[in-house]
Amino acid sequence: MSERPGGTSHHIPGHLAGSLPGRNGLEGLPHGSRPAPTQPAPPAQIVRQAVDAARELVEPAIRETVEALPGVLRLAAGYHFGWWEADGTPVANPARGKGLRPALVLLAAQAVGGLPADAVRPAVAIELVHNFSLIHDDVMDGDATRRHRPTVWKVFGVAQAILVGDALLTLAYDVLGGLDGPGTPAGGWGAGAPTIPVQPDALAAEHGGSSRSRVAARMFGTAIGDLLHGQGDDLAFEHRDDVTVAECMAMARRKTGALLECACGLGALLAGGSAEQVARLRAYGADLGLAFQLTDDLLGIWGDTRVTGKPVHSDLRSRKRSLPVVAALTSGSPAAAALRQAYAHEEALDDADLARLADAVADAGGRDWCVARAKELIGRALDRLHTEPPLARTLELAAFAAVLLHRDR
Repeated sequence: MSERPGGTSHHIPGHLAGSLPGRNGLEGLPHGSRPAPTQPAPPAQIVRQAVDAARELVEPAIRETVEALPGVLRLAAGYHFGWWEADGTPVANPARGKGLRPALVLLAAQAVGGLPADAVRPAVAIELVHNFSLIHDDVMDGDATRRHRPTVWKVFGVAQAILVGDALLTLAYDVLGGLDGPGTPAGGWGAGAPTIPVQPDALAAEHGGSSRSRVAARMFGTAIGDLLHGQGDDLAFEHRDDVTVAECMAMARRKTGALLECACGLGALLAGGSAEQVARLRAYGADLGLAFQLTDDLLGIWGDTRVTGKPVHSDLRSRKRSLPVVAALTSGSPAAAALRQAYAHEEALDDADLARLADAVADAGGRDWCVARAKELIGRALDRLHTEPPLARTLELAAFAAVLLHRDR
């Protein structure tokens, strides 16, 4: 049980049997009239099914889009996605990403009464942006491995990695731009892609009479701008010793929360959701995204390299000022002083040093602080699902929240 400011508490369920109180429509029925209760599937199974269903729809479209890239851009992008080796040899069972973002786009569309097919194009665009950010992050952070093999920049060089990331970002705009306009000019990367007409309506009227696709384009551009802002702050923090928790949380909201907010918002918007539905799902995605970053930062210190595909203590090795580190550094504890001293020096750290630093972060309260904040955010995200008027697919969306809190990769 975690306590939110204002005293409201939230139960973060180990399963979802009690996560949707008062939403089953059985209140007031005589006891004998109630159907026998059924045990819902575990959250991990629900999420797996949603991700698998999204992959069936979205991955072929991603691959078709990426394979339109020319030359080495296509080769390096396909290598990043795990489809082939650096020489183009196909990979039989590629290591995949988590697939959360496309699944959330499709679920948000269904939550407002749309069909998964309504949201394939924005799901592709969101996943392309996500992978653009991963490729560039690996360059900026100097990370040599991702998904248990060398990163794009280690194989193809920094310059090509930057170009590949840029190409994926360009493709993302190209894909989303096909929502209600003419296709890409002949010879362009997305030439011949079908277009999806989206008509103006009451929600669009709130945005100056623009069509939903234009509202979507602004939402998309804002999210990417926030992502870049957050990444810029993250890099700047590496050269500051006075970063506050509030600054770090704002950075994480932009760097990670903005894209998950956009994923849920685009799915709802382009499936015909009302202004209120779109706003609720965007807020759910933003809370989920910040909680995701908190757990990601925990894994960056204490994650199992066999599961994460990254070296143990990777964030400490690079002296990254992640959320648990900043929370520890600002705690005023004796462990914080030792941690601050270690971060002030530039000499290489061996495995024993890194283990001691991880212990110092935990002793200073950084680990517990991150866990508590993640629980608060998940509780708030669940609240957003269970207000009136009701949304569909709340079981699946709640499962994503529960699984995210306990993820190991």
